[in-house]
Amino acid sequence: MAATRLIPLHANKGRTVAQSLSDRTDYAKNPEKTEKGELVTAYHCDPFTVDEEFMLQKRLYHQITGGSRNDKVIAYQIRQSFKPGEVTPEEANRLGHELAMRFTKGRYSFIVATHTDRAHIHNHILFNATSIDGTKKFRNFWLSSIALQRVSDLVCLENGLSVIAPVPYSEREKRTEYPKRESIRTVICSDIDAALQRKPKDFSKFLSFMESTGYEVKQGARIAVKGKNQQRFVRLSSLGDGYTEADIRAVISGERQHEIKTPVFHRRQRSVNLIIDIQAKMKEKGPGYTRWATVYNLKQMSKTLLFLRDNKISSLDQLQALTDEKTAKRDELLASIKTSEARLTEIASLKKHIINYSKTRSTYEEYRKAGYSKKFFEAHREELTLHKAAKQAFDELEVRKIPKVKELSAEYARILTEKKQAYAEYRMIKEEAQELVIAKMNIDSLYEAEKAEEQRIRQREKTH
Repeated sequence: MAATRLIPLHANKGRTVAQSLSDRTDYAKNPEKTEKGELVTAYHCDPFTVDEEFMLQKRLYHQITGGSRNDKVIAYQIRQSFKPGEVTPEEANRLGHELAMRFTKGRYSFIVATHTDRAHIHNHILFNATSIDGTKKFRNFWLSSIALQRVSDLVCLENGLSVIAPVPYSEREKRTEYPKRESIRTVICSDIDAALQRKPKDFSKFLSFMESTGYEVKQGARIAVKGKNQQRFVRLSSLGDGYTEADIRAVISGERQHEIKTPVFHRRQRSVNLIIDIQAKMKEKGPGYTRWATVYNLKQMSKTLLFLRDNKISSLDQLQALTDEKTAKRDELLASIKTSEARLTEIASLKKHIINYSKTRSTYEEYRKAGYSKKFFEAHREELTLHKAAKQAFDELEVRKIPKVKELSAEYARILTEKKQAYAEYRMIKEEAQELVIAKMNIDSLYEAEKAEEQRIRQREKTH
């Protein structure tokens, strides 16, 4: 099953057509997303010089037709996303190449770059807006996206893959809630709240708290701050009541009470939460908090009991066994993920050294025949350094026989797929284990409270 989208590409503002083409093709060919360039194929062009060849075809078009050089659409991009686990990266690249050939009818040059950096494998197909022979340009016709999806479905069916069943608009699920996003000013106000809660002695100490959080402070007539993800400084005077420099100084000196006005964003609530320790909180809060905590505990204990019922847990031993099983499975998956990550890093390093070793091997042999001449070494320092670094890496990795790059790429793809599958399972198991642990802590807290009450009754009986 593959979802497709057709995107016309225009020249970026302030960039030439050649520069814009280079930017788009470089992103598609990103080695970190395409298994070091192994998953990039092309038609009637070379992946390394695709932007330059696209420009040559555009110049040929202008020479033949005399058309304007002010191209509104410089190229087209097809995004083809596959269902997770349904295809391998190599198969996805082959299907993307077949889709591009059928959609363009072989009249336009294109590259197919398969990205594996997400849970779903997807293709970035870029084809030139100008035909190979320079006689015409591609016209984005009416309902071209639907035609593209039909061609993609046909390719998927021919290769034994599923297709997306169309759903009428009236039957589609409508989104009613949208995730809240924190603005930069909201984040700054939240960090100011945290800094003031640390009770700074003076304003300079407050600024040092902000700097330790990661902010850059600009002194002057109006103090401004800039966080890690900010492009510009934000003045404290623009944050509103309670967050200006005068307000913060008044709070530090004790002339004003600080009120937190920034909204609080919570993570998704779990089905079970920890019970509040009423006795510990009663020492800090008043009777109103005690009543609230009592009701909260009752609600959470009710949720815990429902959780135990839904999961058919009828005894403490069963709860303990299930908790141990899930936590052990979680730890096992986490260890497997870390092992996979270590191997992926090792393979990437090994592939780099193998390539460097093969490129510099002849130079090293000449260096050895020259009697390890210092003059020869200085003339070929870079190549010989890479060669020695590769041999040292082989020794550290205990590589007796140098493997083939193709075999390492296949192993890399296999381990990456296994890691993604393990990580998806790990997230699910981690959530289940966390809920079981919380449920067990709630039950243990209930029994501990009962024991504490029994001890208080015994002590009363002894005193009386």
